[in-house]
Amino acid sequence: MQIRTYRRTVARSGTVLAMAVALATAGLFQGAEAEAQTVESGSLSFSGDTGDWVTGGQSFAYSTAAQDTLGVSASTDNGGVSVDVNGANGDWWTLDLAAPSGTTLAPGSYTGATRAGSNGPAEPGLSLSGNGKGCSDLTGSFTVQDVVFGPRGYVQKLDATYEQHCSGGEPALRGEVHISNPAAPAELQLGVDVAAKGTVAGADGRPTVHGTVTCNVPTDVSVAGEVTQTAKNVTTTGPYSTSVACEPGAPVAWTATVTPSGSTSFVRGDAQVRAQAFTQDPNYGGTVSAEKTVTVTLTKS
Repeated sequence: MQIRTYRRTVARSGTVLAMAVALATAGLFQGAEAEAQTVESGSLSFSGDTGDWVTGGQSFAYSTAAQDTLGVSASTDNGGVSVDVNGANGDWWTLDLAAPSGTTLAPGSYTGATRAGSNGPAEPGLSLSGNGKGCSDLTGSFTVQDVVFGPRGYVQKLDATYEQHCSGGEPALRGEVHISNPAAPAELQLGVDVAAKGTVAGADGRPTVHGTVTCNVPTDVSVAGEVTQTAKNVTTTGPYSTSVACEPGAPVAWTATVTPSGSTSFVRGDAQVRAQAFTQDPNYGGTVSAEKTVTVTLTKS
């Protein structure tokens, strides 16, 4: 399963307040924020009292069932969640909920919240902004009924209610959010091994080395490294590279031929073979690698 990534719409109608832009670009969480994922099933709704700056006293409701697009991401330390809405009618909103820094967002009530990104180590963070409006400072609270995280900021489930007051004012904005995604796919686990025996061609002194790679998710894997041999006080080195299609369930073989870097050739005998396997995690992105160095006996081919 591959995670569908959510892209926030950048073309907005109307004038966006400079304050709202600052809120949108500020760092909201203490931990790095993962790439947003498209919500498979979810909703965001809220309404405001008369005098509430963000809502203007109106009510708003969005859902995937109504063809609105929702995206969600969490900080990599699971300390906060951000939910974005691109409404089918052109509306756009962002909700941020964050536990006090150094803690994980978990079911429970969070009181004394301040603006997410500006909250202190003992304060939770909250912010609902959009359509060109947001609070430069706020107070509020929220309750998380349920939240389930996967690897690397994946959000499988979120159910929460929230209440926000701009600038310490009495008018409030109140709402709820519900997110449901499939169970998180596995993170890529990669392994590499080098066979203890290789060959060296007598004519040009080019070794051939081989080994295996293992993975728990289907992916194309690159294998590269270097062979180093010292014989009669002369050190010879040479790089190699190859690629294989890795499938879970059994080791997949790789083979590569080495080209000496200098004027000397490899000979029969022991050599150090360094191998590094690397690829992109097909579900979460980012490079995953594994490395191993083995003493290999080269025999004449």
